[in-house]
Amino acid sequence: QRTCLGCKVVSSKKELIRIVKSVNDEVRIDLTGKQSGRGTYICRNMKCLELAMKGSILDRALNISVSSTLKEELKNDLEQLIDG
Repeated sequence: QRTCLGCKVVSSKKELIRIVKSVNDEVRIDLTGKQSGRGTYICRNMKCLELAMKGSILDRALNISVSSTLKEELKNDLEQLIDG
C-alpha cells in the first residue's frame, strides 16, 4: 500500500504511478516501479500531479528542487501515459 502525494488516497503500488529521483538526481516516471532511487507515488490523473507540484510537496518528497522545466516534462509524460 502506498499513499498518493497529491490526494493522499491509499492504494496498491500497481494502481499508482511512481516518480523516482535516481542516484544521478534525474527525476522521471518509473513505469516498472523498480528503478533504484528515492521514489514517491501519485494517482493516474493530472490533478494529483498538479497537487503534488503545488508548493514544495514534490520537492520535499524527492529531496531535490524540481525545476519548472522538469515539472512540464513530468506533466507531458503523464499525459501520454493517461492517453496511451
